[in-house]
Amino acid sequence: MNDTQPMSEDELSEDEYEDCEFADSININENNKLNVDQDIEPKTGMTFPTYEDAKNFYNRHAMRKGFGTRVKRSCIDRKTKEKNFVWLSCSKEGFKIEKEGVVHKRPNTRVGCDAHLKVKMDSNKWKIISFQSEHNHVCSPSKSHRFRSHKHMESGSKKRLELHCDAEIRVNKSFHSMVVDAGGHENVPFGQKDARNYVNKYKRLKFQEGDAEAMHKYFTRMQQKNPNFFYLVDLDPEGRLRNVFWADARSRDAYKYFGDVVTFDTTYLTNRYDLKFAPFVGVNHHGQSILLGCGLLADETSETFEWVFNAWLEAMFKHSPRAIITDQSKAMENAIIKVFPAARHRLCLWHIMKKNPYKLGSMTEYKAIKKAMKNAVYESLRINEFEEVWASMVEKHKLQQNKWLTKLYNLRQKWVPIFLKDIFFRSESMNAFFDGYVHAKTSLKEFVDQYEMALEDKYEKESQADFDSFNASPPLKTSCLFESQLVKVYTKAIFLKFQSELYGMASCSKSQLRVDREITRYAVKERVLDKNGNLLPPKTYEVYFNNGEIEVSCICRLFQHKGILCKHALHVLNEFVDEIPSQYILPRWRKDFKRTYNDNCCSRKIDAHNPVQRYDVLYPCALQILEERILSDSKFKTVLDGFMELKKKVLNENKDMCDGDNELSATPSNEQPKTFQSENVKYLDPLQAKKIGRPKERLKHPSELGYKASTKQPKTQLAVDHLIKFGDGCRDYPPDTAYGKTCQAL
Repeated sequence: MNDTQPMSEDELSEDEYEDCEFADSININENNKLNVDQDIEPKTGMTFPTYEDAKNFYNRHAMRKGFGTRVKRSCIDRKTKEKNFVWLSCSKEGFKIEKEGVVHKRPNTRVGCDAHLKVKMDSNKWKIISFQSEHNHVCSPSKSHRFRSHKHMESGSKKRLELHCDAEIRVNKSFHSMVVDAGGHENVPFGQKDARNYVNKYKRLKFQEGDAEAMHKYFTRMQQKNPNFFYLVDLDPEGRLRNVFWADARSRDAYKYFGDVVTFDTTYLTNRYDLKFAPFVGVNHHGQSILLGCGLLADETSETFEWVFNAWLEAMFKHSPRAIITDQSKAMENAIIKVFPAARHRLCLWHIMKKNPYKLGSMTEYKAIKKAMKNAVYESLRINEFEEVWASMVEKHKLQQNKWLTKLYNLRQKWVPIFLKDIFFRSESMNAFFDGYVHAKTSLKEFVDQYEMALEDKYEKESQADFDSFNASPPLKTSCLFESQLVKVYTKAIFLKFQSELYGMASCSKSQLRVDREITRYAVKERVLDKNGNLLPPKTYEVYFNNGEIEVSCICRLFQHKGILCKHALHVLNEFVDEIPSQYILPRWRKDFKRTYNDNCCSRKIDAHNPVQRYDVLYPCALQILEERILSDSKFKTVLDGFMELKKKVLNENKDMCDGDNELSATPSNEQPKTFQSENVKYLDPLQAKKIGRPKERLKHPSELGYKASTKQPKTQLAVDHLIKFGDGCRDYPPDTAYGKTCQAL
């Protein structure tokens, strides 16, 4: 006896649905089976086992008829929280809603078509309750494959693209081969752009085997060369690489002098494995960006940021920075509050202003809005001025409902300069620090080599700048005694900035406003020209001068913010003193201030165990011999015989001894580093990192909408089972250094 419940005439079996989904056309043959000759017209009352079956059935119908589909509306059951009603419509359903203020409008594809299919859950099956087949527009079956609803990429196509990618076959050739194989573009359910997007994603997520171990070897070699090299590795319970932080000896030593303010930037680069490159950057005495450590992070959650901040803090001798600059990130902000509670946190102004074209560029009055915003941000001398200009901009251009500007305004104390001019914030961004060395497709094997090369080049530029500052002096432009004083003190780059302010004194005039005992208040009027040579309206700055203490302060607060006296303060000071007081000459800008990180950490000693350095030493020696006029017969024979004898001797060396040199080590066998040895630790390549993306996507991540404490062991505790520590202990700052004094004061 057959226990199977008979199906109605409008109900298809699961096998028939499968055929319906993948066949090019459908009919029912004489054996009541589906074939590929004719379409089955949907009609009211037909039932389907699942919603996906109903959706695929309608999509196949739309594919044959020549129109696209979309979900217009859906409902869920309040008790089960499962979907129980879906309204599938033609992609041309409805009409486009025009928005005001949009310059670059998208093409209109809506024409009010009423064709649809409504399905509802009924007795554990999905039932068609309404179907409209008539369209008010022309349908073209030959163009069906171009609708978004009909584009998809099957696993076979994905695998083919992956194989071609590994074989370094270009995407356009790979896609063309698929088109030829399918018999035309109309038979390929995706476009070349879709193929390229998938290949790019595959490249990012493909972590090459051995890259983690290559980084491990690099860390080991660097620490053997200098025990002050510091690194921390965060492994998951399976031993896979998750997060990495490291700081070379020069970076750690430089932090003592330039660690007052740092930039932490995760937006600069995301490598091909979705590991975020996260450098800590400061500014040296030449105004150049200087690396103070960096990490590679698997994600951008509060937990991960806490881990890397704690790692960096330990590398920098437990001394927190006075100020830190970051991009917008709630997760990052939460971590900073926990790890650096005393640090002043500022959002990167450069990143914020760079987003203007993307956030406001579609508005008709964009140029006027941009100008008003720049005026409010950069030109305001007082907080009330900023508030008035910003409010006027919002009111004039009707920006009350703009969510981005509203959010920026609520965060104004973290990024608008007028709220931050009471603290030194010279560092801003390392936007081009590694340009030309690493990029989005760089593997970790390439990264460690390029990273070291980039650092060497940066330190070489710093060394050259030191030489230029000591070897030559910039020409003087004025007869002011301040200029002849500081040309002997400041580094060249900083003196040129100071000289620009000094030269600007000529455009200033002052008038006395009020005298209160030893303090005199002046109004300094500045008149300047615009780029076209037109005279701009004068701007007035208030300057306070204490004649007893020889102290000067300007409302623009350039000295507090940038570390250099402004033209307005210099104009007043020039009337009373012949030399700038020492408190206005920061040690961080002096060229005669002794810094040990270059002397102690920039050793150029030859590492005899490094094959690259061995080659660099031997090649010039051989080249020098070849250039010693060896064209004469006697010298040629002498050199040739010598080379042949040397070649024979080298080839006959004991192979075991040669193999022993393959281990890169700068530490003799009887001397071991004073740190935990990790030769027996095997680093496994990480699993695919979950990508959050750049700031737009980052804000949508659940972990940043409300971080909840995990029951797992926290990564912020550095002494966890899967955290391996390398490097020496904490060292105190020298009390005679600028930052040492700052730390003592704190």
